[in-house]
Amino acid sequence: MLTSFDDYPIHQATVPIAHSATGDLNHYDRYFFNGYARDGGLFFAVAMGLYPNRHIADASFCAVVGGRQHSVFHTQRAPLDPRDATTLGPIAIEIVQPLQTLRVSVDAPEHGLRAELVFDGRSAAIEEPHFFERVGLRTFFDYTRLTQFGAWSGWIEIDGERHIVEPDQVWGTRDRSWGIRPVGEAAPSGAPVQVPQFFWLWAPVNFPSCSTHFDVNEYGDGRRWHETGALAAAGGDGSLMRSVEWRVRWRPGTRWAEHFEYDLIDWDGSVHTVTLTPRFDFHMCGVGYGHSKFAHGTWHGESLTAGEQLDVPVAQPLTRENVHVQTMCDAVLARADGTLEHGMGILEQLCIGPHPTGLTGLLDGFSA
Repeated sequence: MLTSFDDYPIHQATVPIAHSATGDLNHYDRYFFNGYARDGGLFFAVAMGLYPNRHIADASFCAVVGGRQHSVFHTQRAPLDPRDATTLGPIAIEIVQPLQTLRVSVDAPEHGLRAELVFDGRSAAIEEPHFFERVGLRTFFDYTRLTQFGAWSGWIEIDGERHIVEPDQVWGTRDRSWGIRPVGEAAPSGAPVQVPQFFWLWAPVNFPSCSTHFDVNEYGDGRRWHETGALAAAGGDGSLMRSVEWRVRWRPGTRWAEHFEYDLIDWDGSVHTVTLTPRFDFHMCGVGYGHSKFAHGTWHGESLTAGEQLDVPVAQPLTRENVHVQTMCDAVLARADGTLEHGMGILEQLCIGPHPTGLTGLLDGFSA
């Protein structure tokens, strides 16, 4: 099927833009943003995804104030023209300047949420190393992601109370990813080929003069299959590191960090260390990740908008819906030259199954 974008020289496959290069049901294309006030009084997140082979698109927005997550979810049949894929129900994303400035709009007063927000990059976008992983012979992950650090301006209304967002006070991160990863209802996968397990840490952090980035994926025995380390000067490009290392002290009874450090190991062997001290946890189900009903890429009819509120901290931290978090953290960067800088950022944690750091079972809490 031809769409407006077929008039542009952007094709990466022999089919029209409306068709993905693969027929895999798990093909997706997603935006994610977070933002946080430096005083810790406000956190918000946005997710928007297109799942062309499932003919589904969805979007969600969540704001956290006063110990409560306020969410709005929208899901619908996917539009065929890409021009229509970034306005979904009450949530819209506008690309003002590619790879620099984007606008997020939310208009869901019936669910207590409205917003007009602009993300402006504090650094160039960083292309993370490609994600590729098989489960047995089947491709499980095959996707690209960029991460970018930024500052926010605008406003958010939560139950009629307006919160002004100013770029010197509200920082954040966005990512864009596309390719193949598990989305939608799980399909039958045949004979089991491994113990259920997924270990993921992602920690983008903003400092006044720079931003730092870290992620790892590891198997249940500690072997690493993906990593990213980067340091980006404010207003400049990101410099990928040679490798990363990390250390954690888990909170008893959870799968979340009580204390966390990561090392960015530069190409000359010098080491920059970021220390993270948690403030509070944002549950990613608030923007659809692992949600028991509004998980990404699930069909709810031609068009549906719904709201939800969640008190935090949650009473049950070890449920599948609650275990995936972005933890708001104070941060200290100790550069290789001995200088220190203070900032803020998040530590995203999705840890299912065993890990040599002391995690056992599928979703058992850490026991010291």
